[in-house]
Amino acid sequence: MRMGPIPGKQYEVIGKAEGRATGIMLFNFIPIGQNVRFQRAYNQAVTEGQGDDLLSPEIDERWFWAYVLNGYVTHVKGDVIKYKP
Repeated sequence: MRMGPIPGKQYEVIGKAEGRATGIMLFNFIPIGQNVRFQRAYNQAVTEGQGDDLLSPEIDERWFWAYVLNGYVTHVKGDVIKYKP
């Protein structure tokens, strides 16, 4: 997954935004939303900020468990940028 601005393109910072996504391992064996949660959280942050990409993204993760599953929550935040034409 590519993160950050495209090299050589001009951009302006338009604000800050954040996104979250959760993935689950059911019975510690069946992944549900696990493989794409980083991309979903990143895309949510960009969409929330109404931009094209994130500058200096910060990523953190926490986990939780229940009787039949483990859950992983990814949180992405950063400065939203908009590319200049």
